[in-house]
Amino acid sequence: MSAAWTNIATSAHSLLERLPLLARDFTTDWLPESARWLANSLITIATVVVAFASLFALLTIVERKVLARVQNRPGPNRVGIPFTKIKLFGLGQPLADGIKMLTKEDIVPRAADQVLHFLAPVALLAFSILTFAVIPFGRQLVPLELDAGVLYFFAAGAATELAVFMAGWASHNKYSLLAAMRALAQLISYELPLLLSIVPVVMLAGSLSTVGIVEKQAGWTWGFVPHWHVFTPWGAAGFAIFFVAALAESNRSPFDRPEAESELIAGHLTEYSGFKYALFFMAEYFGMCALCGMGVTLFLGGWQAPLPFLEIIPSYFWFAAKLLTLLFVFMWIRATLPRLRIDQLTRLAWKFLVPLALINLGVAVFWALTADWTGAIRAIRWIVAGALIVGPFVLIGRKLSSGIAPRTYRYAT
Repeated sequence: MSAAWTNIATSAHSLLERLPLLARDFTTDWLPESARWLANSLITIATVVVAFASLFALLTIVERKVLARVQNRPGPNRVGIPFTKIKLFGLGQPLADGIKMLTKEDIVPRAADQVLHFLAPVALLAFSILTFAVIPFGRQLVPLELDAGVLYFFAAGAATELAVFMAGWASHNKYSLLAAMRALAQLISYELPLLLSIVPVVMLAGSLSTVGIVEKQAGWTWGFVPHWHVFTPWGAAGFAIFFVAALAESNRSPFDRPEAESELIAGHLTEYSGFKYALFFMAEYFGMCALCGMGVTLFLGGWQAPLPFLEIIPSYFWFAAKLLTLLFVFMWIRATLPRLRIDQLTRLAWKFLVPLALINLGVAVFWALTADWTGAIRAIRWIVAGALIVGPFVLIGRKLSSGIAPRTYRYAT
């Protein structure tokens, strides 16, 4: 009886795991072989875009609710189902925001470059969508499996910087142009620690394929500790550096210098309104989701379950759970930390994160060379790797803050 139930559970798990692919194949089986590949590709693209567009709409209301909860406010709670009196806790707010953006007047400065002014938000959104292509959302849910998937991801993500500068330049507004240059300074500064943080992962996994990196994190130590990279000294340090750099790359607090909402202007978006502004807003959330998805892939085991007995749950559920957890942390940080000054922002990148990322690369080399250490000497491996990370962190942190903190505040009497 036990064996029969085990077989049933295994079959059900296999069916749920392959359900998205079975649904896609069922839709396109009637097509000729020559057209099936194109149809499958279009369905995959449409599914990814619709899924993350829906997630974007959901995140706008969830983030406002989270911020309101932290700041002891009710948040959006009026807009409900159209033409009814059902409020639904304000869940209709994303729909109202979308209608407002679609119907709002699109104002373009007379002196602006009309073509570039239009292409900037479109290019930014397109590059953001391209980054989803190589993220493995499940064991069999990879839109495009590339041997150099990690390289492709960061190449497509780096192209967004061109669209940001394009927006500032095309507006023919000196404030927009200066803000775009400020945004480029931030994005380029944090691009380096972001890339350096993933080098140890690629080196120890021996692959640039996102699928291969996730597969390298399969299994458990002692039957319950996952082999995720974040559970190693170099992986924990790399994930911390990656996460901080991802906050800056997606223009999130405390690094939202490109569009400082407390200023009288909106950075490189000053001359944008209506649906074009909404595209910038959507691209920012798409970039945040893509970076969180890559963080899950590189450090948190991707689709891997946290415990062996939880593998019965489909892999794409675990990826979604990890992704949503990271997105919640992004919101939590925005509600908690104040904005950094531009000098603090660049100093953190060049004088703190970059040196730590380089040191972490050396720690990863040490970790790889001592992989065959066993028994009591294995504990020494952990101690040495931890000391090589914590020591420089403390020393560089104190050096960076010397002469700056603590501060003495004086008040007028």
